[in-house]
This record gives sequence, C-alpha cells and structure tokens, in this order.
Amino acid sequence: MQSIRTWHTYIGILIAPSVLFFALTGALQLFSLHEAHDSYTPPPVIEKLASVHKDQVFALKEHEHEPEPSAGAQPQEHHEEPKEADAEPSLGTHLLKWFFLVVAVGLIASTSLGLWMGLTHLRHKRVGWWLLLAGAVIPVALSLF
Repeated sequence: MQSIRTWHTYIGILIAPSVLFFALTGALQLFSLHEAHDSYTPPPVIEKLASVHKDQVFALKEHEHEPEPSAGAQPQEHHEEPKEADAEPSLGTHLLKWFFLVVAVGLIASTSLGLWMGLTHLRHKRVGWWLLLAGAVIPVALSLF
C-alpha cells in the first residue's frame, strides 16, 4: 500500500500544474471571458491560454469583423432571424455555469492542497520538486515547439 501511495503522490505532483491550468482556463471559458463580444475584448493572454486549452496552440485567433460598406454602396437592410447562440440562455444554463465554476474553484483548491501535502510529506522531497518542475515545463515547451 505504501508504494501505491508514493506513486499516487508522484503522479499527482507531475500532473498538478496541468490540472490547475485546465481548471482555471475552463472557469474563464464558462462565461466566455476568452472571446470578444459586445464592447468586451479579452486580454491577449486569456485568449492565448484559452487557445491552448481548446486547440493546444498558444496563439491569438483572428477576430471576425463586420465588413465596412464602401463609399458608393447602398446600405442594405437584412432581416435575419436571431441565431440560436444569440438567444438568451435559460436559468438552468446560468445555474449550471455557476455550479461548474464552484467545481473549478474546488478543483483548484483540492489540487493545491494535494500538491502541498505531496511536497511536504514526501520522503524524497527533491524528486517531488523535480516532478513539479517537469509538470510545469513540459506542457509549456511542447506548446511552443
């Protein structure tokens, strides 16, 4: 049983940076804080982190802009039906988003506490710190590769 507990600790320390990253970026995406809408423009770092979360690429997406009419063009009236994405989300959707935010915060807190416990109660603390460093550096290096 001791060996299983040790391996559990090592694996947990190695993947903790990724778990924290996905919980944080997922929480931001719940409320579309990674996308431009209305007058809101997200900070570029949030857009890039969301791109890593969703597409595994550290890059900004190109924003869609409405084409400006040319000087001689007649303004056209167009009557489009509202898209399903433009419809106001239901109360259930709002409550589910807030519940998932609580889950993300709980995951961040639980992972942080587990990381602290793993690093402070490990017999070979140096191995734990190297695993934490590897768990943080490997995804960053691979996303830039």
